[in-house]
Amino acid sequence: QLQLVESGGGLVQSGGSLRLSCEFSGFTDYSAIGWFRQAPGKERAGVSCFARRGSSTNYADSVKGRFTFSRDNAKNTVYLQMNTLKPEDTAVYYCALHSGIRSRRCLDSRDYNYWGQGTQVTVSS
Repeated sequence: QLQLVESGGGLVQSGGSLRLSCEFSGFTDYSAIGWFRQAPGKERAGVSCFARRGSSTNYADSVKGRFTFSRDNAKNTVYLQMNTLKPEDTAVYYCALHSGIRSRRCLDSRDYNYWGQGTQVTVSS
């Protein structure tokens, strides 16, 4: 069964930290895997991702220097370490995986064909 399962969301005060996990199963490989978020009333936006081509990790400008993407290949899990959280980071965070051939940059949510259920992150001021 092909699935992605996120965990690690929660409520944290401004300046605090959280680590999100995304365990995926049923996939033999992927061209990109990433974290996206959607705040109320806003469109889904790329946060951080890894692209197989070029073996590159990318970050949205708004999270550079605060968030860190990592992978544990043995556990089929990717992580998003979020530090110095701000109220504007409040959103539902989704993990997504693209199993096909990818041409778009990995922060672009289009073409991702598998999504997790999402995990809520709330940062209080």
